[in-house]
Amino acid sequence: MDEEKSTPQRPDAQRNRERILAVALVELTRSADAPVSAIAKKAGVGQGTFYRNFPNREALVLEVYRYEMQQVADTAAQLLGTRAPDRALREWMDRLAQYAMAKAGLAVALRATAGPCGSLGQLGHGPVTRGITILLHANEEAGTIRPGVTPDDFLLAIAGLWQLDPHSDWQPRAARLLDLVMDGLRAGAPGAGGAPAQP
Repeated sequence: MDEEKSTPQRPDAQRNRERILAVALVELTRSADAPVSAIAKKAGVGQGTFYRNFPNREALVLEVYRYEMQQVADTAAQLLGTRAPDRALREWMDRLAQYAMAKAGLAVALRATAGPCGSLGQLGHGPVTRGITILLHANEEAGTIRPGVTPDDFLLAIAGLWQLDPHSDWQPRAARLLDLVMDGLRAGAPGAGGAPAQP
C-alpha cells in the first residue's frame, strides 16, 4: 500500500480524480453545500476512492478552485498563440468575467471553506498572476498598453467585477467595465494610436 502511494497515479486513478473534480465543479457551482456523497455518486466512484483523492470536503473545494483558476490562467498563452496581444488580453478579461459570474456557487463554498480569515485571492493568485504577467508582457512588448503595468495594478483595476450580481444582467456592465479598463491600459501606450491625444 505504501508503495502505491509513492508511485505516480495510474491512468484509471487519474481519470477518477478528474471525474470527481468535474462533477464537483458542476455541483458546487449549483449549490455551495452539495454533499460529498452525492458528488462521489455522480462521479461514479465509491466513498473509498473519493477519500483517497480528497481526504475531506475542504480539500475537494480548494482543489476544484485551484484547478479552475489554472484553467483560466492557461487560456492566456492559448489566446496569445492565435490573437494580437491586445485582443488576447481583452478576450481573456471576458473569460475571467464569465468565470467569476458562472462560479458564484463555488465562491460561496470556498468562502465557507476558507473561513472569515481566509484569503481567497491568494489560493488562485499564482496561476492567475502568471497568466496576467504573460499577457501584460506581450502587450508591453507590442506597445499596445502603457509601460509598467503590474499584475497587482491589473487586478485592482478589474476588482469591480466581483461587485456584480451574477443573477442580474451582468454582461453589459462587465463589458463596459472591462472596456474602460482596456482604455486605461492603452492610454499612454507607445504603439500607434495608443498615446493620448494632445490638446
